[in-house]
Amino acid sequence: MISARAVGKTTDDGMQTPDATLHDELLARAKRIAPIISAEAVATESGGTLAPASVAALCETELFWCAVPKEVGGLGCDLVTTIEIIEEITRADGSSGWSLMANAIATCLAGAYLKDNAIDVMFGSGRPIIAGMFGPGGKARQVAGGYQGGGKFGFGSGCAHSNWMGSGLMVVDDNGPRLLSNGSPEVRICFVPRERVNFLGNWSVMGLEGTGSYDYEIPDQLVPEEFTFERTQQVQLRGGTQFALGLLAFGCAGHTAIALGLMRRALAEIAHISVRKKRPGTTVTVAESAVFKHDFSVHEAKFQASRGFVLEVFGSAEQSAKKGHAVTPEQRQRFRQAATWVHNVASEVVGFCHLWAGSDSVRHPSPLGRCTRDMNVATQHVFVDQATLVDAAPALLEHWAAVYR
Repeated sequence: MISARAVGKTTDDGMQTPDATLHDELLARAKRIAPIISAEAVATESGGTLAPASVAALCETELFWCAVPKEVGGLGCDLVTTIEIIEEITRADGSSGWSLMANAIATCLAGAYLKDNAIDVMFGSGRPIIAGMFGPGGKARQVAGGYQGGGKFGFGSGCAHSNWMGSGLMVVDDNGPRLLSNGSPEVRICFVPRERVNFLGNWSVMGLEGTGSYDYEIPDQLVPEEFTFERTQQVQLRGGTQFALGLLAFGCAGHTAIALGLMRRALAEIAHISVRKKRPGTTVTVAESAVFKHDFSVHEAKFQASRGFVLEVFGSAEQSAKKGHAVTPEQRQRFRQAATWVHNVASEVVGFCHLWAGSDSVRHPSPLGRCTRDMNVATQHVFVDQATLVDAAPALLEHWAAVYR
């Protein structure tokens, strides 16, 4: 195999730049293992976490570390390439794509933002697989050397095969939550070894069953300062210019990739089903129905349009960061808008495919049935809550008012 670590460019300041060859190489790897991921989908779902063969395939192709900075042994791909990799693995199986998303993003963020002595421990003896929920599920006090605290967390996607866990701890003092200069609470993203975490299980759901999104507890302990960074004011120490976009961009990018992958698989499934399936009382196949053909064209266009929008939003932001520009309020809200809107579109597209598949999507095992269940769960994530579209509106209105002022 060609090592992707030998591909790409580095600027004089040590920051990485995107490389088309790296993009093509990593997508080729994702497509190569997609049949393995798909073949293991039933085992992944029934086991509640990634099947061992899928974990091995993602390790062998190094896709767990696709976005990790090269300085710490990763492949250093840009954000758009990361989206397309997760999209392809999700097309093979939703739970597997979700797990890759969680692990790849958590690991690359640690590689970009943690200080050198933490990197030496976490990456020094081999590339880690990191999982965790970065929302403020726990509390900590700043003490000599770091932060003392812990808490209970949900949705530790990908934790069953991880060796480090990250979690958000709200910093408190005698007056309550400690505030940053902008008035928001200070939240430290803290990383601890797997052996210092209690895994609580409790992942029994209707969709995305194989993501290993178990509840977990970080018992009260000291987390050294160098194993933490502030959630909204992190400082980039390594990696490409995409890390200047911050955690929000990576979270939104990962979730949009899931929606794109589920749409892609659902459309492919109904294309196969439609050429052989006849609805009750009809003499032609679904593929010959004028109503179906019209609606398929409409929903396929929705997929293409949403995918183009996603790549434009994140691609243009990366290019802007590459030129040294700070993230604008409009760009930040475009991340949220894209993530939530694409989930709304995906719900319609997958629902259309499910409707026309009839009983083919309700029998076990059924890739389209699995897509439908996974999509219904993906839309419930807090990252794509409909309130995000309300929050995005002021910046978008200001943009449009400025354009025609």
